[in-house]
Amino acid sequence: MSVRMGIKLSKKLSLLVIALGFSCATMAQQEPQFSQYMFNRMSYNPGYAGSSGSICATVMYRNQWMGLKLDAPTTGGKAGSTPTDFLFNFDMPVKFLHGGIGLTFVNDNIGYHTNNLIALDYAFRMFWGEGNLSAGVEVDLLNSSLDVGSLEGPDGPDPALGNQNPSAMLIDGAVGLYYQVPGKYYLGLSVKNLLGAHSDEIVFTNARTAYLMGGYDITPASAPSLRIRPSALLKTAGFSYFQADLTCLVDYRNAFWGGLGYRVQDAFYLLAGVHWKKFNIGLSYDITTSNLGAYKPGRSFGSLELYLKFAFKVVIPRKPDTRYGNTMLLD
Repeated sequence: MSVRMGIKLSKKLSLLVIALGFSCATMAQQEPQFSQYMFNRMSYNPGYAGSSGSICATVMYRNQWMGLKLDAPTTGGKAGSTPTDFLFNFDMPVKFLHGGIGLTFVNDNIGYHTNNLIALDYAFRMFWGEGNLSAGVEVDLLNSSLDVGSLEGPDGPDPALGNQNPSAMLIDGAVGLYYQVPGKYYLGLSVKNLLGAHSDEIVFTNARTAYLMGGYDITPASAPSLRIRPSALLKTAGFSYFQADLTCLVDYRNAFWGGLGYRVQDAFYLLAGVHWKKFNIGLSYDITTSNLGAYKPGRSFGSLELYLKFAFKVVIPRKPDTRYGNTMLLD
């Protein structure tokens, strides 16, 4: 088997396993999904950068479809991985830029593909009505690689391929509008993967994805210690695939929260978390409702997601008045 034929076969096997194992979510998984999306808005909309008025760092980890058994290719090799995602982002307001900046790193593994993304965000913000409106732009640098070493041909491993992992470096971007009335509601519209970056070497294309998100804070007059926080996220990849998340959280005295969510035709999920000093700590668990989670051997028994955020405000003291009055009396 030649090197070229081996690589072509590897590509076909990779696509086949991913298509079979993730047929209901292949398009969506090009953008990592998080059940705690309401705490991770900058990943969906660059216009969010700096909107909290604080310097914030967020870490999220998601293990999706735990327990799902993937068979290795019939021609040999190792089974691909179920989706696992690690995210770190940082954002802060910058007064002289009239907005905020942000940085995001994402490691995403699915099937035989590994994607590492670095995104830089800038949002211009202005007062509008009773809230503020921002327009954001994002530049993405994506490294995508294919684990050829885990694939084999019909005659076994091709010695010429060795353990090489073909990869591609892609550049893409995003734009977004984000409006908020702090403490009341927010609304955002964004488009990611504007360039639809593509690589023939690893058979990979960034699907253009649009997001519409919103949330509202309700404080019942009869229970002022509670905040009811419904939110929603609608996404579409190429305007041919649609998915919606509907969530409602209840926050008690800004000390801890809990809630329920539903991802249409995919999962119900439970959310809980605590506010501790300058930290927010959250946990979510998805109960898979698709055929991938039929509670049978080898099927998914759910998805687990962890969330940690550290945020603090920087208060710059006002400079003392350096003007001096003239105490001399004139004749």
